[in-house]
Amino acid sequence: MRITKKTTRVPRRYILLPRGGRPAVAIALAVAATVTGCNVSSSPHGQLAQDQAVLKSCDASAPPAADIHIDGSASSNSQAITEERLAAVEEIVRRTAICSGRVRVSVFSASSAATTTLFDGSLPLHGATENARLKRVPTVVGDAMAKIRDAYDPAVAGLKGKGSDIAAQYRLASEWANQVGNDYKLRLVILTDGFQTVGVDLYKTPLTKRKAAALAAARTTVPELTGASVTVAGLGRVGGEPPRSDVVEGLVAYYTDLCEKTKAAKCLSVTDYATEGR
Repeated sequence: MRITKKTTRVPRRYILLPRGGRPAVAIALAVAATVTGCNVSSSPHGQLAQDQAVLKSCDASAPPAADIHIDGSASSNSQAITEERLAAVEEIVRRTAICSGRVRVSVFSASSAATTTLFDGSLPLHGATENARLKRVPTVVGDAMAKIRDAYDPAVAGLKGKGSDIAAQYRLASEWANQVGNDYKLRLVILTDGFQTVGVDLYKTPLTKRKAAALAAARTTVPELTGASVTVAGLGRVGGEPPRSDVVEGLVAYYTDLCEKTKAAKCLSVTDYATEGR
């Protein structure tokens, strides 16, 4: 893995695991590591010990404002992919709750107007002691996820327009970050196959790294997200036949360049769903 000052790139080897693999766990782990800024590992001491480790990694001066955007367009509309994404959402919600943060979860398709919010709110953990508060995590997360899951299918069915405008989600994230205020630190997570079809079409022609940089620089407008972290996860993960590796490589390059254009503090573009421990 090659790491630059601001950007984490994935390896040149892209692995799209079959639906029988363990991508749901891996995407949750990869995204959660970015959201909280800590390493994710299993613990022999149980869930409470894991939650205590997450709590120690929290930035008390700026709790996370996790803004999760789920691509609801047809190209990645399958039950397997939906479950993978919701598993990632649940992990992010859990870690955000532990860090006394705020979460917004949305689904989108062809424009910023074609976006529906499934959940938006803080995740309070009441209790006199640290352990008492952490013991409330399952209830708080369970309540939030119940609302998200109940709202998901109707929201996707109600999305207007065909195609996917992934770039528009950066502007929505910027607007939301301004609303929640400077007391929070934005963590933008976009769960998508990466195939933008509005304005530019990233599926028809594979992008070289040079073309991806030029496209991100000249034809895509994004706001500044200074200090934020941005994760685009699931690139190339579609419901049908997987795309060629050069197409996926172009997607990685494009979203990495797009993130750098926002001046975010951290960028992660994920193409493969490697299992835990790889």
